[in-house]
Amino acid sequence: MLYLLRKQIVFVCLLLITISSKAQHELKRPDHDNLPYYFGLTFGYANMGLHTEKDPRFLQYDSVLSVDPGTSGGFSAGLLATLKLNNRFELRIAPQLAIGGARVFTYSVKYPNALEQTIAKKTLTSTLFTFPLQVKFNSDRIDNFRVYMIGGLTYDADLASNSNERNAEDLIKLKKNDYAIEAGVGFNFFLNFVTISPEIKIHNGLTNIHDRDPDLKYSNVLGRLSSRMIMFSINIEP
Repeated sequence: MLYLLRKQIVFVCLLLITISSKAQHELKRPDHDNLPYYFGLTFGYANMGLHTEKDPRFLQYDSVLSVDPGTSGGFSAGLLATLKLNNRFELRIAPQLAIGGARVFTYSVKYPNALEQTIAKKTLTSTLFTFPLQVKFNSDRIDNFRVYMIGGLTYDADLASNSNERNAEDLIKLKKNDYAIEAGVGFNFFLNFVTISPEIKIHNGLTNIHDRDPDLKYSNVLGRLSSRMIMFSINIEP
């Protein structure tokens, strides 16, 4: 995933260098850390994928030779609310909506029917609502720059799970609800009126979101499916 997102990583690094070079002369927002709580907005890009575990009976089925879940990207937007606990730790919630993602399953089929090819692709579009509860650990502030780390738990809801497209008989079914752990790192840049914070985090699902159908050849070869995401965000806090 990191290789696929190399352009985004380069962009974030260039953004950090540009902002840092312009923001180190005069101390901006010196009273910001004294606020008991504050709010903000977040905008980002999410690279979505699935970790697969084949069903123990996979070798008994000769109709499907292999399956690759692939990855895809979507854009996200949401809100931030941060509560100060002490000089180092803060508690943060960041509900977001991620749209535009599509999970593409590529199958190698040994015995395709008249409507299939030997390589079959099944696409599941996703609209995710995520509600993370995170603990934020702040480093010392150096002029107008600071590094922080985050970690926590997330509730995810796939709002497209009951769509007509998902209910097609030949598509894999995914469960609506999921829980995940998140961990990441970010950078605070204090400007005159806002704090801009580029952030990257890894999102790993804890539950099995595969609603397995033993009568569907594209589903019965799979056992556990767990969500995986790498998320780049730009947080803006007035």
